[in-house]
Amino acid sequence: MSSRIHNEGDVVGDRYRIIEFLDEGGMQEVYRAEDQVLKRTIALKVPKNYSAEKRFERSAILSAKVNHPHVAKTFDYLEINGLPYLIEELVEGMDLKKVLALLFERIDPYLAARLLHYLAKGIAASHRVDVVHRDLKPSNIMISKPLSLGAIKITDFGVAKMAEEELADAKSGGDLSIESSKTMFGALPYMSPEMIDNPRGAHKAADVWSVAAIVYETLSGTKPFGTGLEAMKRIGSGQKPDFPDLLKKKDQFRPLGTQVYDLIISCLDMDPEQRPSANELARRCEDLCYPVFDRMRGMIVRYIYRETCGFVFDRSTGSEVFFHLDSVYGGKPVSGSAVCFASFEGEPRYRGHPLLPLKT
Repeated sequence: MSSRIHNEGDVVGDRYRIIEFLDEGGMQEVYRAEDQVLKRTIALKVPKNYSAEKRFERSAILSAKVNHPHVAKTFDYLEINGLPYLIEELVEGMDLKKVLALLFERIDPYLAARLLHYLAKGIAASHRVDVVHRDLKPSNIMISKPLSLGAIKITDFGVAKMAEEELADAKSGGDLSIESSKTMFGALPYMSPEMIDNPRGAHKAADVWSVAAIVYETLSGTKPFGTGLEAMKRIGSGQKPDFPDLLKKKDQFRPLGTQVYDLIISCLDMDPEQRPSANELARRCEDLCYPVFDRMRGMIVRYIYRETCGFVFDRSTGSEVFFHLDSVYGGKPVSGSAVCFASFEGEPRYRGHPLLPLKT
């Protein structure tokens, strides 16, 4: 017998038919469901425990205030037999945590700049209606086009208040401890100093810190302050994360990478008042020059010229694309390995830039 709250075919509120289980976090289960009235597919979220239940309605009201292309929309809230449900826009794809776990060790500055810009715009929209996320982390960022980091949407504004209260409870030694709280441990690498010290007192600047910490991880391949309790110590020390080693070695990526890194560091100021607002961060990102071309999956075919150049097979066109190792952001991919790349016109063959080694 399934331990999940719902099974395929269940109908919630005489309207939402469960299609399949999608995922779960520390506080909620997420299902793909059909809105049988409007004939559309939606995400149905339901709390897993009483601690989450008692905060779901208030959180749903907050999340419904945010309307932006980079924020998942809240459509409905209902209670059935005392159990609350949140109905949200379904974002097909995978969350950023899975993108990093399954596809990339790191992403190049072009994609990092796009991610930073889009997250800043989404968070700025929430801050304009006085909604603070407080639990921003890679698992709360959905991406419809994982290879290109396209169609980015921030989710779970609806559980942000629940996260804040669980963190406060863990901090004060209530029913949870810092060690036992999955929310606290998952969020720690991206939490601001004030969020660690006083979760209920943290405000908009805490989201700006989290955006910067997330983007640093994607750009460098490492979390800026480590994980677990060690992250708490490093965050509180005021020490800034190092300039990524790979950017020191790759001339083509260094100029934009340096700009992105400088923006990240400005957002990781210990003093919340000294960080740019989300709106100011979004404005500064407009000065970044980054392409928005779609990326494709390919395979390294062979190397030439003392293995300084080579060809990648473009599965979408069935042709070979020329590349130089200087265009690879990461370690040298071996022949037969998978890569992600953008392609541009050239003679006698198209030119690939940049290339990212793929895990799969």
